[in-house]
Amino acid sequence: MSETSTEHVTEHPSAATVGQLRESGYQPRTVKQEVRDNLVAALRAGTNPFPGIVGFDGTVLPDVQRALLAGHDFVLLGERGQGKTRLMRTVIGLLDQWSPQVAGCEIHDDPLAAICTRCRTLLATQGDDVAIEWRHRDERYTEKLATPDTSVGDLVGDVDPTKVAEGRTLGDPETVHYGLLPRGHRGVFALNELPDLAERIQVALFNVLEERDIQVRGYALRLPLDMLVIASANPEDYTNRGRIITPLKDRFGAEVRTHYLDDVEHEVALVRQEAELVAEVPEHLLEVIARLVHELRGSTSVDQRSGVSARFAIAAAEATAASALRRAALTGEDVAVARIGDLADVLPTLRGKVEFEMGEEGRELEVVGHLLRLATAATFRERVAGADLAGFTAHFEDGSTVETGDLVPAATLLEQVGATPGLAVVLERLGVDEESVSPGQVAAAVEFVLEGLHLTRRLSKVEAEGQTIYGS
Repeated sequence: MSETSTEHVTEHPSAATVGQLRESGYQPRTVKQEVRDNLVAALRAGTNPFPGIVGFDGTVLPDVQRALLAGHDFVLLGERGQGKTRLMRTVIGLLDQWSPQVAGCEIHDDPLAAICTRCRTLLATQGDDVAIEWRHRDERYTEKLATPDTSVGDLVGDVDPTKVAEGRTLGDPETVHYGLLPRGHRGVFALNELPDLAERIQVALFNVLEERDIQVRGYALRLPLDMLVIASANPEDYTNRGRIITPLKDRFGAEVRTHYLDDVEHEVALVRQEAELVAEVPEHLLEVIARLVHELRGSTSVDQRSGVSARFAIAAAEATAASALRRAALTGEDVAVARIGDLADVLPTLRGKVEFEMGEEGRELEVVGHLLRLATAATFRERVAGADLAGFTAHFEDGSTVETGDLVPAATLLEQVGATPGLAVVLERLGVDEESVSPGQVAAAVEFVLEGLHLTRRLSKVEAEGQTIYGS
């Protein structure tokens, strides 16, 4: 997470008491003021205030920036796997790096603007000698997954029977056990899947978003909370699992619509950023995965109301890399490099990430396999179009075949192909560095070309028992 420096950021906080803090010139600011000041500073400096967010520069991020600059709480509305949670978590980078609080305060009170009974009593009796603590901005982010069993006590608070048992009276505000919202005071509070929150619980958020305070079981208690509230929701949740009640929607300052990435390069960049690859996955193979995801998102066989998450592409890349590592371990290869056949092999493990239309029951693998062929053919045309592949097709003119599969090592595949005219051009088109090329990379390129020639009807292919045989 990038550091955003402004005059308000304390790089090395040293004040240990309220008096020292006051002498340092510290002035209290609200969370939304902090975010606004630091966002403006980042925009003026030309730095990226939302690191790790891909493909939203011209669409989602301007709306988010406007909401933050206006000081609005907002809802991120979009299908699953569009990066809503990731985007919410980046907002914390717009807070000051360090923030002071009264030492030991459950709700992280500002030493110069305390709101809880305990802290106000301390300040009244001890004054400038009250100890303070410094809190890093990463600790000022609170995230709650909304579930139907979430209670008002979870969010707002309830009576703490332990404190009552210690001798305090029920009317004493000190007997309150604070929920997540007051504990998120002076920070960013993120509520995931807001429509899943029961409607009667959503009512408890009214005061937080409008009057900026909370009420606990009829106590004469008013806590003017200072926080930025961000929620996420799936459009289908408004009519299916639940809905955001109208008065609550009205209290959010903005509703920002997210979307899936519409550019193959962005999808590849996202996979590169998020996937934990245990083997090398060539760039052309990541392009195939990205195109496959786009094909799924446009297919009439897939339930588009549910969407196809970016996690599909990430899992596909990770599983494909794992298949290559498995081959290397079983065959003794030194370097594991994924090939197009590895992607086809892992498709059955990914179908649970896609919701199909009712009429496609039993045909899920057939549908995904067909779309994979379309994605592979499109990548083949994009990458290799115009290259002279006569050297590849000439190998099969005498009836020869090439056998590959999930347990066929790179050396064995390359021995069958031999010296092939035009291979250097193909490697260049696929972005393989000639100076550091490995047998695994060459084998991946060869298998991709053979599959491309098959899909463009220049080679035949037979699959049986984990083996793939290409021929004339």
